[in-house]
Amino acid sequence: MDTTQRTEQQRSADRRRRELLEAADRVVLRDGPQASMNAIAAEAGITKPILYRHFGDKSGLYAALAKRHTDALLNSLRAALDAPADRRERVEATLDTYLAAIELRPQVYRFLMHPAEGSQTGDQGFDVGKHSIPLLRRMGEELAQVIEDRLDLGPGGQQLARVWGHGIVGMMHAAGDWWLGERPCSRAELVRSLADLLWGRLAAAGDKMGGPGF
Repeated sequence: MDTTQRTEQQRSADRRRRELLEAADRVVLRDGPQASMNAIAAEAGITKPILYRHFGDKSGLYAALAKRHTDALLNSLRAALDAPADRRERVEATLDTYLAAIELRPQVYRFLMHPAEGSQTGDQGFDVGKHSIPLLRRMGEELAQVIEDRLDLGPGGQQLARVWGHGIVGMMHAAGDWWLGERPCSRAELVRSLADLLWGRLAAAGDKMGGPGF
């Protein structure tokens, strides 16, 4: 098989994988944590063995969906951090971007983060408990890198950036989860309150010399 033929086959496989992920997304938007492999295969117009052939098992499909949504969220968060505004506005915009994402697609959020809601017998739901923490860890590391690249935190700055990155993600996740379930205040009020909590050290830290600024 020549290189051109292999490349075309890879493109076809990638395209088919995207189509299957889009079908899975439609089921997750409808069913949330109760999304099943049977329902996803039916939505895609294929048999379940073909779905397994592309993703291996439920965990493989879950991981692919999680990466798809986490990549999109991280891109949105980076855009908020890079917006032409002062630091306080960008902090609030970043918090709001996260909260807006989980508010817009709550079923996707619950699918990714609430394993208990999908833990049923048979082919119902996904065992996502072992996957949700790595998603938060990835977001924490990404934010830590942004902080380290942009702020002059002095000696021990790398470690402090990781503490802040994981701490901010943990705060956003816990506060957002509570807010999404109870709606005790408006999104704007929650954003302002969380930004107030973060603002002391973030306001005091200077930009790193030669960095993109924060």
